[in-house]
Amino acid sequence: DSAGKSPWRWSTDAWSIMPMSRLTAADRGAGKAPQTGTRGSILVETARIAASRVFADAQYVFRIDAPRIAARCKAGQFVHLRCAPDLILRRPLSIMRADGEDGWIEILFKVQGIGTRLLAERRAGDEISLLGPIGQPFRQQSYRHRTLLIGGGVGIPPMVFLAEHLRPHRTESFVIMGSEVPFPFTVKPSRIFIPGLPGEVITTMPLMEDWGIACRLASGQGYAGCFDGTVTELAEHWIQYQKEAHDSDIDIFACGPTPMLKAVAELAARFARSCQISLEEFIACGVGGCAGCAVPIRTEQGRAMKRVCVDGPVFEAADVIFA
Repeated sequence: DSAGKSPWRWSTDAWSIMPMSRLTAADRGAGKAPQTGTRGSILVETARIAASRVFADAQYVFRIDAPRIAARCKAGQFVHLRCAPDLILRRPLSIMRADGEDGWIEILFKVQGIGTRLLAERRAGDEISLLGPIGQPFRQQSYRHRTLLIGGGVGIPPMVFLAEHLRPHRTESFVIMGSEVPFPFTVKPSRIFIPGLPGEVITTMPLMEDWGIACRLASGQGYAGCFDGTVTELAEHWIQYQKEAHDSDIDIFACGPTPMLKAVAELAARFARSCQISLEEFIACGVGGCAGCAVPIRTEQGRAMKRVCVDGPVFEAADVIFA
């Protein structure tokens, strides 16, 4: 404010961001912040770009050395990064992969405005400021026998992270990825047979194939080997087959554009399946202070506005009130 007193403070012990109103007098004197909620686990880290790859339609994958953030990441969370030193407003980007031992994360983004255009100009070796990890991750209280992961466009990264997380848990995952521009990887035919799908649908993400995870691609652009239609149409093929095979033990997870998520929520409701979705919204502060990303959510107390950045981005699909 005009007096120079920010309602936020950066604690000196863990670089955690917390509202001043939640600090006791003793905390303020010691420079410490209580670890409450999402904000108490957000770090600010000066990271370094380790490598970058560019794909068709101005899509980029960055591997970033950020050991402190990488050690805390969970599937469904994101980082709020400064695209260029002189660009004040940060941009939120989903975490696609994270390796806590080696200390790196990966992000995927598509150039769509000034921020991502400046980010695309960054090179290996450049320092980059990150806030993260931010947000409520996907929840897996009880791992189901089968999981269906659906990612559309820039909603693909959280599904990659979640698929990798599920690998050690003896969960049989099926991943569907959709895009109306060329995929941000070199597609290949899969050797993993998936019953219940059209025989011509054979393409996959190579990383999923390397992990032994069933995956298929969908697009309305006529790409060879892809399902010609939406991700939800392909998902319905698979769910219907599982139903006919008397296997209803399925959890659904999804991230993508709002119309896609609405269709996924309706699909899950129709088949009475558990479903979590990660919402996409414009995010300004990224730490819950501005509430510019608030969306209507059903709660036990009735309709309430929840912030996508810290209350989400992951919500139960049945709780989201779509327009």
